[in-house]
Amino acid sequence: MAISPQIPKYNGRISRRHKLGFGVLSDPGNRVAGQFGLKFEYSEALKGVYTGTFKMTLEKYNGDDSWTMPLPARFVVSTAGRIVGAAADPDYTVRPEPSETIENLRRHLSEGGS
Repeated sequence: MAISPQIPKYNGRISRRHKLGFGVLSDPGNRVAGQFGLKFEYSEALKGVYTGTFKMTLEKYNGDDSWTMPLPARFVVSTAGRIVGAAADPDYTVRPEPSETIENLRRHLSEGGS
């Protein structure tokens, strides 16, 4: 599953457009992201780029005026609720390869994890 600060209406649109095979949950105000230490606030300069250049406001999509976003992160959570794999990077262009996540899952399961 994925977690996004966007309101459910926009998460649903993205899910349908990209034919995602998993659920996308909404995290209003990035509260969950904040609990994981993954929440950051846009600088005034960056807000200007988004509102001026891209004509985009996060308020519309996220349903609040916090101008916060989560760092992209990936967690592998066991059925017992333990985090058994994690990856995050402040550079949003750096993402773990899906094959790394699959290998993490296989390794965890081969070690008898659930």
